[in-house]
Amino acid sequence: MATKKNENAADKMLKVTLVKSTIGSLEKHKKTVQALGLKKIRSSVVVRDNPAMRGMIFAVKHLVTVEEVQG
Repeated sequence: MATKKNENAADKMLKVTLVKSTIGSLEKHKKTVQALGLKKIRSSVVVRDNPAMRGMIFAVKHLVTVEEVQG
């Protein structure tokens, strides 16, 4: 059984949208964008809000926008 703390963590989701091209970016930034599941400009994905995703988003914060959504 999930505890209330785990349920709240699972409800937090982030919508990540690619707003700038990865052309000219570092190779590790291109791979991070690909690992987030973003392929084209204006493509969006909804990911869980956890420290790993926050770290990936922080690395490419100049290429993406982030919104909180209720999951």
